[in-house]
Amino acid sequence: MGSSKYDREEEGEVRVSKVRDRRTSDYDDDRKKRSHRKHDSSDEEEGQIRVLSDDKKRSSRDDDDDRRSKSHRKDDSSDGEEGRVSKVRDDDDDRRRKSHRKHNSSDDEEGRVSKVRDDDRDRRRSHRKHGSDDDEDRHRKSSRRRDKDDDDEDRSSRRRGDRDRDEDRSSRRRDKDRVGRGGADNDVGEDVKKSEEEVPEARKIVDYSDIGKVGKSGGIYVPPFRLARMMRDVEDKSSPEYQRLTWDALRKSINGLVNKVNAMNIKNIIPELFAENLIRGRGLFCRSCMKSQMASPGFTDVFAALSAVVNTKFPEVGELLLRRIMLQLKRAYKRNDKPQLLAATKFIAHLVNQQVAHEIIALELLTVLLENPTDDSVEVAVGFVTECGSLLQDLTPKGLHGIFERFRGILHEGEIDKRVQFLIEGLFAIRKAKFQGHPAVRPELDLVEQEDQLTHELSLEDTMDPETSLDIFKVDPQFLENEKRYEDLKRSILGDDQSSEEEGSDAPSDGEDDDDSDEEDEDEEQMKIQDETETNLVNLRRTIYLTIMSSVDFEEAGHKLLKIKLEPGQEMELCVMLLECCSQERTYLRYYGLLGQRFCMINRIHQENFEKCFVQQYSMIHRLETNKLRNVAKFFAHLLGTDALPWHVLAYIRLTEEDTTSSSRIFIKILFQELSEHLGIRLLNERLTDPSMQDSFESIFPRDNPKNTRFSINFFTSIGLGGITENLREYLKNMPRLIMQQQKEVSESEAESGSSSSSGGDSSSSESESESSSSESEREKRKRRSSENDREKRKRRKR
Repeated sequence: MGSSKYDREEEGEVRVSKVRDRRTSDYDDDRKKRSHRKHDSSDEEEGQIRVLSDDKKRSSRDDDDDRRSKSHRKDDSSDGEEGRVSKVRDDDDDRRRKSHRKHNSSDDEEGRVSKVRDDDRDRRRSHRKHGSDDDEDRHRKSSRRRDKDDDDEDRSSRRRGDRDRDEDRSSRRRDKDRVGRGGADNDVGEDVKKSEEEVPEARKIVDYSDIGKVGKSGGIYVPPFRLARMMRDVEDKSSPEYQRLTWDALRKSINGLVNKVNAMNIKNIIPELFAENLIRGRGLFCRSCMKSQMASPGFTDVFAALSAVVNTKFPEVGELLLRRIMLQLKRAYKRNDKPQLLAATKFIAHLVNQQVAHEIIALELLTVLLENPTDDSVEVAVGFVTECGSLLQDLTPKGLHGIFERFRGILHEGEIDKRVQFLIEGLFAIRKAKFQGHPAVRPELDLVEQEDQLTHELSLEDTMDPETSLDIFKVDPQFLENEKRYEDLKRSILGDDQSSEEEGSDAPSDGEDDDDSDEEDEDEEQMKIQDETETNLVNLRRTIYLTIMSSVDFEEAGHKLLKIKLEPGQEMELCVMLLECCSQERTYLRYYGLLGQRFCMINRIHQENFEKCFVQQYSMIHRLETNKLRNVAKFFAHLLGTDALPWHVLAYIRLTEEDTTSSSRIFIKILFQELSEHLGIRLLNERLTDPSMQDSFESIFPRDNPKNTRFSINFFTSIGLGGITENLREYLKNMPRLIMQQQKEVSESEAESGSSSSSGGDSSSSESESESSSSESEREKRKRRSSENDREKRKRRKR
């Protein structure tokens, strides 16, 4: 009984749980259906909102069209003042009514939109409570999109309302003005047209008085063509306006020349700079140099060289520049302006190198910088000594030694930063290397002779006037006279040719115009363009190189190279490129020798060019590496062995201990070893002993001095070619006899010319002959005895 009761209770609980699960599932299905209905209703509401916004846009467009049509009607209806006033009032009333309607409609629309938005927010909240995650994300995105669209619509409606209000106000003002003016509209229109027609004519008029009244530094930009036209139109050349124009042109010209100067074009810039009035524009020149140097300190040596050249002709310009730089240095030192101080010290260092400034200025500046050493002052001093230390080492070695002792003391004190200590150590290393890599003046900037330079000796303690008034335009009462004086001075500096050319170009006569034009045409016909960049030459070398490297054999290469069109004088490039390609190979290739032989056999010009190449290569043989030297020697040995190159080129080789180097001896060794392998020792000896070629071989087998003869014999013996020196050995063996014969001939000639054919003279000559013969016989006996003794010694050794 108990067990059955419990079983029934458990079954009842199971049934209850099943019913509960069924109810919850039904409730979830109903909730999902409601959410779908809400989404459908929200989409319909979005459509209603879009329809409302479109209606609103259409109504605003219609209002704009009505307004434009009414404005046109208002402009057309100008019969009388009363009619205009009544129309204006009617238009104002209509406009007000429409604006009220518009505002009411916009308020209604905004109320609808806000109501729809509130409903939408309530639905979203309910959906967040009961909806699923996917539905929430989808609905959130759509609601954000709708909010954004609603905000855009609100903004656009507000803008339209503001625009309508502004237009209403402006139209009211316009109507009032028309009512007040009455019939004055036509007169105003005519006045406007007249003013528009007078503007171009007013622009054409140049008012020189306005240009003369500008500020001190100019301030008005005038294009160059207009400036030239204005200067040409001025009749009074001494007027302040014309002086102002010439001052602006001078300032622009000096700034342009200083800004574009560099080490390559400085020689071309200097004549152009002297063509400008540097006496009048000395302040402009100094200011332009200092500004350009401050902007680009890497060109400081160029600006210093330019100032040095100007200083030779106008010392006051160089002194003014030096004074301004020293004042700039003082100012920067007091203000602790390190960049400006570095630029000023570097400029002074290069002016000292160019000897525009005295070396005492450099020592005084270093003393001031190192008196109370800081990290920055020591760094500036190190840079200054690096720039001008080479010159100070030559001019004032004791002063530079004292400066370096001060550097050493600062280094031992150790109160400065580690980085600055390393800078001082690097400066000592530069001094030990004798300032290599830091020359005083570069060769391309060494433009002034030492005796022509004027050195200015100033001190940092002196009171100096920068003369800043020279940078500002001032009217010169003697302007024309000063200009003529500078023209004479310029003619003396640049020469009469350039000045006469300038004068002739400025004022040609009317009758000579045709002649000048004819001469110019003839000069243009005769003038030929020269390619200083050697672009064509580089392209030719590239073509030759690619042809040589891309050919299979020497016959194909020769055929292709002969097709290349060479201008007169370019045949040498073919030989040079062939030799260069041969020398660049790791090992010698017979391909190059056969190609060179082919060209020598085809044309005698190539043969002569290879002779020049032989002489040139032997003169620079010490510059070649061993591998290149071997390839070049084998190449020329091939040409000599095949008779493609004449053997008289060997006359350029002089085989002595003084005239040869290690490289030239290696070249001669490889050359003759290759010839012996190609021809054989017997044929080579026959070639070298050819009587017709002995003049060419005298330098290789010298017979002028026993020392040179022995050197030649020993050289060929050491390289395994002693067989070609047999004639030279016989000559060295018989040299004493030949010397005696020469002395005998000399004595006989002297006896015949100086004697009076006396018997005493005959007896003396016979005695001398007997003595000479006896001396020769004694020498022969001694040689025989020495040879017999040598034989006996050899026999003893063998035993």
